[in-house]
Amino acid sequence: MFPRWAALTQDKNHQLLNRELAADDPWRLDSNPFERKRHTHMLRLSLSQGPIANALEVGCAAGAFTEQLAPHCRRLTVIDVVPRAIARTRQRMKESPHINWIVSDVQQFSTEELFDLIVVAEVLYYVGGIAEMRAAILNLLRLLAPGGYLVFGSGRDATCQRWGHAAGAETVIAMLSETLVEVERLQCHGETANEDCVLARFWSPDRLPGGSSCRP
Repeated sequence: MFPRWAALTQDKNHQLLNRELAADDPWRLDSNPFERKRHTHMLRLSLSQGPIANALEVGCAAGAFTEQLAPHCRRLTVIDVVPRAIARTRQRMKESPHINWIVSDVQQFSTEELFDLIVVAEVLYYVGGIAEMRAAILNLLRLLAPGGYLVFGSGRDATCQRWGHAAGAETVIAMLSETLVEVERLQCHGETANEDCVLARFWSPDRLPGGSSCRP
């Protein structure tokens, strides 16, 4: 069971997300050149191995990146803890029978499927403290297929802490690196102090007989 302060933090973050999503262009994900550049980098990292058989996007916001990723996936599962986010993104995508829409917290999401690609950007700092972030990461690792890739993005630790969150990119990348192999990292900057994020692509080792692993 999560401590009471963590639950209160999550409730506060969910309320904040709901308010932000009420705007015409939440977080200026469509109109801000920085966000467009960030999404371009995220898409390149996501498609580095070509089209995706089965992908998971964690946190769709209003669908700006979902719209770019979906055409390259044979099957795509989209989860978001905020029902309004799922509703807005579904409306934006119109009829997309290859997309599975689920309202779920990243820590609680469960499925028998394994994903060749997981994309989780600007999400994990919302889940609560360090323990909750680690729990979310462990859940995502259970969902990643051997040999699959995870694309992560976030503001830096200092930026996220300035926003009132526990941690950001450096902390999460260190956690992911305990299990996954970091393949590529890049930084994306805009015109303001808040427009500064780190993107990274990780690979899940496909274990070979004898316990050795094949690097990508």
